[in-house]
Amino acid sequence: MALLPYSLPKSVLFNLDPEAAHELTMAGLARLQNTPLACLWGAQRVNDPVEVAGITFPNRIGMAAGLDKNGRVIDGLGAMGFGFVEVGTVTPKAQPGNPKPRMFRLPEANALINRLGFNNEGLDAFLANVKRAQFRSKGGILGLNIGKNAVTPIENAVDDYLICLEGVYPHADYVTINISSPNTKNLRALQSDEALDDLLGKLQERRQQLIQRHGRTVPMFVKIAPDLDETQVGVIAATLQKNGIDGVIATNTTISRDAVKGLQHAEETGGLSGAPVLEASNRVIRQLRAALGPRFPIIGVGGVMSAADARSKRDAGADLVQIYTGLIYKGPGLVKDCAQALKLG
Repeated sequence: MALLPYSLPKSVLFNLDPEAAHELTMAGLARLQNTPLACLWGAQRVNDPVEVAGITFPNRIGMAAGLDKNGRVIDGLGAMGFGFVEVGTVTPKAQPGNPKPRMFRLPEANALINRLGFNNEGLDAFLANVKRAQFRSKGGILGLNIGKNAVTPIENAVDDYLICLEGVYPHADYVTINISSPNTKNLRALQSDEALDDLLGKLQERRQQLIQRHGRTVPMFVKIAPDLDETQVGVIAATLQKNGIDGVIATNTTISRDAVKGLQHAEETGGLSGAPVLEASNRVIRQLRAALGPRFPIIGVGGVMSAADARSKRDAGADLVQIYTGLIYKGPGLVKDCAQALKLG
């Protein structure tokens, strides 16, 4: 932190239940963002502009979706020096998510497991928070991440995505289609070739209508899982290009436990994030880059705990890099470290 060493709040937060610590942090950021006390964690944004998918990003480091599902602390996160912040996943209707406990730390591995299940306050509350945020007016890029309600049958999933796309479109710099969370039943089935082609085709059709209505084109990205083989990655890459999707985010959390076997909580159901996901994510990024060619936008996320990890994403083929679990373990200073490392090459 700028004025407060992260080791102090971390020692307090890591003695709390992980979800309680998360809520306490979100409440603090919400209360103190856009006040003089934001200097406690704030940092000057590294200036390293880069154009990706027609958007000029102030720098190459972003906040991944999932930390701020309701868009409550966009400005609080932005103050840490992120070039872009992605919030959500939002669903059309509010939902509580999965039963607690549903978040677990694996500190020996710098990792987390969560099975939150898209817990959020719904689209209307999300949009109210987004509209209040000042991050975009101060030059930051805002991504809005959309999903489906747990009670919506998978065969009707497209309806939820269309509702969310219509709602977030006027307020987003880009929209992310989340089809890769392991914590909503059957959601990852949308990554299969026919289901993905149908979903993306209908989203693209709706976007064309929204372009006419709003007079602006908002890029659409798709977020995929690390638990895909090379053939599946190739099919997804072809489907993205066929449907005119603007970019891909690789990757979400993993259901694999190979890297954390034997650790406490390792067998908990849910998505594993943090350091153990780095190599799996980088593998998918390399495969995507090979399949998509040199110019298709890729955002790399998964396991970034250091500046060197951020560089490994770039070396694998990512244009931009997001962090999440690294922020929890390493603190806000990680943002500037990574941004500077990517600026320096």
